[in-house]
Amino acid sequence: MKWKVSFFVVALEVASLSTASASDATGPGPGFQEDNESSKISPDGTIEVRQYFKPGDDYVFQFWTFDRNHHHAHLLNPGESGTITEYGAGFRFSPNSQWLVRMQKVAAGESTLFLYKRNGAQYFPATPKPLGDLAWDYFFTQPESKGVDSRNLSPETDLQKGMEDNYAWLGVHWPDSRYVVISLESGESHTTVVGPWQCRYDMKTGQFDVTPEMARFNRDAAKSNK
Repeated sequence: MKWKVSFFVVALEVASLSTASASDATGPGPGFQEDNESSKISPDGTIEVRQYFKPGDDYVFQFWTFDRNHHHAHLLNPGESGTITEYGAGFRFSPNSQWLVRMQKVAAGESTLFLYKRNGAQYFPATPKPLGDLAWDYFFTQPESKGVDSRNLSPETDLQKGMEDNYAWLGVHWPDSRYVVISLESGESHTTVVGPWQCRYDMKTGQFDVTPEMARFNRDAAKSNK
């Protein structure tokens, strides 16, 4: 079964530009320090993701992209607030450098994913809300969600390893830079056991699905949780 997410990339690009354009000219503002060990370069070598933080009682993280000459500074997380800003993130590019996934801790025992699509030298949100939230929405359309109380979850949403080579280690031969494989679990403070539960997101069509191999994995995981 496939489940489709409507694309709002154009509208999101406009909104992102209006929100971040003032600070995009030069990059992070005063007081921010770079985490030099967390930078990530796109496979085509033209874009770099850098993380900056502002020390204090609660750290504030910002994630910026630049071109190879350190121009075209662009903020990936404008307008974010709350505990999510206190954590750094991990990033993975698609093999063709057109997509970027941000792996983000949200709180203790909770994490989510953000998906960005490239436009020129910048990346903009590719979905109307975090990809992790959409994956959980999809989970709750599936038979495995029966009896799961969404109010008692601490959702952990993880990117399965292998996006950078189209998940070749799984023995599949999928089209280049087409899919994101996601794993869902309930977090450390959960009272409802979920997962690991796998699904696949099609970046071309905006659809979620579960392959036969994933369905078997999900069934086995559900049995072990009983």
